[in-house]
Amino acid sequence: MNERSGEQIAVLIVDHGSRKTESNQMLLQAAARFATLSEYSIVEPAHMELASPSIAEAFTRCVERGATKVVVFPWFLGPGRHWTHDIPALVREAAADFPQVPWLITPPFGMHQGLFQAIQDRIQTSLDAERTSHQAD
Repeated sequence: MNERSGEQIAVLIVDHGSRKTESNQMLLQAAARFATLSEYSIVEPAHMELASPSIAEAFTRCVERGATKVVVFPWFLGPGRHWTHDIPALVREAAADFPQVPWLITPPFGMHQGLFQAIQDRIQTSLDAERTSHQAD
């Protein structure tokens, strides 16, 4: 339960979906990791298309788990048509069966400061790996 409001807030993390199993698995892993690190007891992954669970399946799962509000997080780097049009339309359709459950969509990652640290970490990891491989030669 979210302490601030007394609501049972669910988080629905949405990506595009892929034909590649590894890509879809990454979202499942990200959602599971977020669930362990966050204050939210209901966290569900969803794909816009090409893979399951769909947004409709995941939204239903959130409600079945007791959600009284669903917050949708687009697992995208920047704003675009998926964030402004496609995801809202798919969530609106999924939520139609649950008019008592309000929902909202957050902005995507965008310019969040944490991304810049992630970039730095990835660069450093690659440089360290390169140094290690050159030392082994």
